[in-house]
Amino acid sequence: MTKSAASTKPIQKLRCAVYTRKSTEEGLEMEFNSLDAQREACEAYIASQKSEGWVELADRYDDGGFSGGTLERPALKRLLADIEDGRIDVVVVYKIDRLSRSLMDFSKLVEVFDRNGVTFVSVTQSFNTTTSMGRLTLNILLSFAQFEREVIGERIRDKFAASRKRGMWMGGFVPLGYEVRDRKLAINNDEAATVRMIFERFVEVGSATALARALVAEDVRTRRGRLVDKGFLYKLLNNRVYIGDAVHKGMAYPGEHEAIITRALWDKVHGILRESPRVRAGRTRAATPALLKGLIFGPTGCAMTPTHTRRGDKLYRYYVSQSVMKRGADACPVGRVPAAEIEGAVVDQLRGLLRAPEVIVGTWRSARPEIDGLSEAEVREALESLDPLWDELFPAEQARIVQLLVERVDVGVTGLTVRLRVQGLAHMVQDLAGIAAAPRRAA
Repeated sequence: MTKSAASTKPIQKLRCAVYTRKSTEEGLEMEFNSLDAQREACEAYIASQKSEGWVELADRYDDGGFSGGTLERPALKRLLADIEDGRIDVVVVYKIDRLSRSLMDFSKLVEVFDRNGVTFVSVTQSFNTTTSMGRLTLNILLSFAQFEREVIGERIRDKFAASRKRGMWMGGFVPLGYEVRDRKLAINNDEAATVRMIFERFVEVGSATALARALVAEDVRTRRGRLVDKGFLYKLLNNRVYIGDAVHKGMAYPGEHEAIITRALWDKVHGILRESPRVRAGRTRAATPALLKGLIFGPTGCAMTPTHTRRGDKLYRYYVSQSVMKRGADACPVGRVPAAEIEGAVVDQLRGLLRAPEVIVGTWRSARPEIDGLSEAEVREALESLDPLWDELFPAEQARIVQLLVERVDVGVTGLTVRLRVQGLAHMVQDLAGIAAAPRRAA
């Protein structure tokens, strides 16, 4: 009796972790779901190996709603971390594709198992990864699992392409102006009004940069609450969904959804977009009023009028004293000045004045009664923000700002004087800082 007891070897305890996975979340809310069924089969198998020292660990490693084509799964990461910490001896799964459907990914997992002396077992495909035959069987099964996954993927892609060609909505990001109802795109009237406004105003302005600046000043925002920028506008203006098309891999097909804009408006926008930026800028500049129209006066106090002459294809712009136009060159010591030169000098002075402490303080005092809680620092930041943006502004927007800020420009024989509108500065602070106006979330 003593001899028999002495010869009996103690059974080594093997800690078993059960891993379960389901690709979709469908049915997970049920009291007994697919993950439970997998676990029950694994627990029964572990119980059958009790004589070999197998013991189930209490920790659960369940990935519900995660694809087997990736290793980015929370429960799997936790399982691997516990293996590296030496807490697991055997990994038990219902089928090997529950752990991975990718041959490459599975080879990485086997490396982790081998490095830590962990055995892998599938209860419905009985084999042991510690033997060469078990590894061969595993690779064959994984190859078939990966093949099945690729075939399913091809079927899904083919079905998606066929549905798009029929104009059906197949999910994804919902464009501004639409919402999904009964798995179809339906017009969201509030957002659709913003989309139409953007298309129509682009035709008027002719520049995505200028339109973006204007929409930022009006605090128009995207659906996610971000300010509109040029990139957002280009994506919107080039999205054929707004004329009722469904697009798949660059090809457009008639969609099931209702269009937001007309084909005529689309054609106008894209007629402008097809022009080079240089041509668009030149065309828009030619239609822009003189920057200092109605603001500039000569030494005699007479207003100076914008005019121009042409030499060949080149346009030369000037400001001419009205007294000279009426009574001749001797009526004013300045006569006429080149428009680009005088406008540049005024803008340079304007940009410098916006940084002057006395202008900042004066603007703050003027704006404070209209804007509760306005600080001097906010005024300074708003005024200084215009300087780096000036060269980016379209001429029409530059002219609007000059008309808002400048009360009068007096041109003398030796220089010029710029008088600012303090109230105009206060209004611009409101526009730039967005303090007074409530946000208009339109996109």
